[in-house]
Amino acid sequence: MTVYVPEEFSASEADILRRYFTTLDGPVFALVNLPEVVKGALFARYSRSAKSLRRLFLDEFVGDLDISGDQTVDATVGLDRAEQLYEKVFLEYGDDSVAQLGGVHLACEQASNILTKILEWGRLASYLEQSTRYISYDARLGGRYRYYRDPILMESRFGARYVGDMDRMFDAYSVIADGVTEHIRSTVEKNPADSDFVYRQATRAKALDAARGLLPAASLSNVGIYGSGQAFEGLLLRMRAHPLPEARAYADLMLEELRKVIPSFLKRVDIEGRGVEWSDYLRTNADNTSALVDRLFGDLPADRVDAVTLIDHDPDAEEKLLAAICYSSSHLPESQLRARVAKLSDEDRLALVNAYVGDRRNRRHKPGRAFESVDYRFDVLSDYGAFRDLQRHRLLTIEWQSLTPNHGYSRPDLVVEAGQQEAFDEVMDRSAALFDDLQESYPQQASYAVSMAYRIRYVMQFNAREAIHMLELRSSPQGHPAYRTVALEMHRQIAEVAGHKAVAAVMSHMTTEAPELERLAAERRAEEKRGQRS
Repeated sequence: MTVYVPEEFSASEADILRRYFTTLDGPVFALVNLPEVVKGALFARYSRSAKSLRRLFLDEFVGDLDISGDQTVDATVGLDRAEQLYEKVFLEYGDDSVAQLGGVHLACEQASNILTKILEWGRLASYLEQSTRYISYDARLGGRYRYYRDPILMESRFGARYVGDMDRMFDAYSVIADGVTEHIRSTVEKNPADSDFVYRQATRAKALDAARGLLPAASLSNVGIYGSGQAFEGLLLRMRAHPLPEARAYADLMLEELRKVIPSFLKRVDIEGRGVEWSDYLRTNADNTSALVDRLFGDLPADRVDAVTLIDHDPDAEEKLLAAICYSSSHLPESQLRARVAKLSDEDRLALVNAYVGDRRNRRHKPGRAFESVDYRFDVLSDYGAFRDLQRHRLLTIEWQSLTPNHGYSRPDLVVEAGQQEAFDEVMDRSAALFDDLQESYPQQASYAVSMAYRIRYVMQFNAREAIHMLELRSSPQGHPAYRTVALEMHRQIAEVAGHKAVAAVMSHMTTEAPELERLAAERRAEEKRGQRS
C-alpha cells in the first residue's frame, strides 16, 4: 500500500523543478541551487499554505526568478573534490566542527503530527511547521483525508476500522469548523474600517483554532527544516532508534535525500560500529529505562494536580542574577560578587536590575545572559494542540509522556456556544475507543487515533531569559487561547510561587487580556503591507 501521495507535474514543470529539488516524487527533498533568501521565503510561506513546497515554488515563486542560467546546472559539480577534503579532515582527524559548517534546507511532507514532534526535537536546527489555524484540514490530498496510514496497521485487522473512524473524525471537523465560523460571524461585528477579506480571515482562523482539537494526531503536516550536517546526523541517529515505525521509515527517506547534498557529513549514520552502534545505544537505554519505570511505578494511579505546576526553582535566584549582572563589568570573582550583592540594599538591587534591563520598548528587546543564571521547571498538563506550539521552543529542556486519552480533553467554549458540543464529544469518544482497541497490539501506532483536544503531560525547564522570550511571545494577542493560558499561569507562578517578582516584572510585554479575534490585528498588518507593495 502506498503511504505517501505522489505529486503530478507536467513535463515543463518537472524540467524546472529538477534544477532545484533533489527528488520530484517523494515526501522528503532538499532545496539546491537557490539563493538563501529564496529558500527562507519559501519556508516562511510554506507554514501558512496547504500546498506542497514544490507546487508553492511553481505557483508563487518561479515567476519572479531568473532561471534562464540554471538550465544546465549540476548540483554535484565540484562535490567529489570537496568530499575528498572532508574525508581527510573529518574521518582522519575527527573534527566534528566541520559538520557544523554545511547546511541544508530540507522539506519533510506528509508527516504525522506524532512524527513532527520527533523531527523538531533537536536544538541545533530551525523549523517551520504547517499551521492548523490558516489551513482547513478538510481539504483532501489525492482524494483522501490528510492523515497518516501506517502500513503495518493498514494490513492488520484494524485497517478498515482505522480508515472508517478517521474519515468520520475529519467529516465532523469540517462540519464543526463551519458551524463555529458561522456562529462567530453572527456574533462578532465587522469593524467598518476592516475589509471583508481581513474580517473573514480573522473569523475563520478563530474557528479553526476552536476546531483543531478534533484533528487526530495522525493528521499530516509539512515541516521545513534548516540544519547543519551535525544537526541532521543527530536527528537521524535518534530517528533510527525510535520505536515508532514511521520515524524509522522517514529517517531512511531523509538520509537518501541529504546524501545528495552533503553525503560525507552523514557517512557515519549507517556504518556498523559508528552510527548503527550509536542508535543501538539510544534504543537499548530507552527500552531498559521504560521497562524498569513500568515495573517500579506502572501500577500507581496519578495524583490530581494543577494543570501548570512550578515544581522547582532556585531560592537563591536573586543573588545569582545580581552577581551575573555585575560579573562582566567587574574585576571580582563571582564568589565574591555573590557575597557582596547579598548585602546590598533593596534600592541598589533594583537599580542594578533596571540598569541591566533598560527600557524594553518591545518584546524583542531582550535582557542579557545574566538571566540565564535563574532556572524554572514546570509540570504541565495541556491539550496536545498547545503542547505542539510550546514544544518548538528549542532552548528549553522538554520531555513528554505518551499521548493517550487518559487525561481527558479540553472543549473550547466557542464549540458549546455554537451548538456543536454533542458532535465534538462524539469525536472524542470515537478517538478514545479506537485508541483503546489499538493499544494492546499496536502501542506505538495507537497514539495516531488520539484527537489533539486530549491532554498530554510534559515537563518544561528553562532559564529566566528564555522565559522572557517564550512567555511574552505565547501570551501575545494573536496566540492560541490554549497556550496563552499556560504562559500566563507560568508568569503568575514565577512571581507568586517562586517569589521572583523582579524577574516577572521584567516581562513587561505580557498580554493578559484576550482579544475577541486573536488574528485580527495580524491580518490588518498583513493587508497594510500588501497595500504598500502594490
